[in-house]
Amino acid sequence: MKQKTIPAGKFKNSCLKIMDDVQRQGIAIVVTKRGKPIVRVIPFQDGKSARDLLGTIVFAADELHSTGESWKAGK
Repeated sequence: MKQKTIPAGKFKNSCLKIMDDVQRQGIAIVVTKRGKPIVRVIPFQDGKSARDLLGTIVFAADELHSTGESWKAGK
């Protein structure tokens, strides 16, 4: 996603216009304070449903977190 950077003072003075621009253009805005990024304003998008994710798994493993070692639980 493309993004622009603006200082906090400019964001404060033009907040509503900037939010409209973000939604219309789809470009994120990073707001900085003393040159350091503090927040990112991004366009709102409805979350994906499970149906939208159908067919997106490209790899499945039986033992994803296995170390390959066997052990016995108990005393």
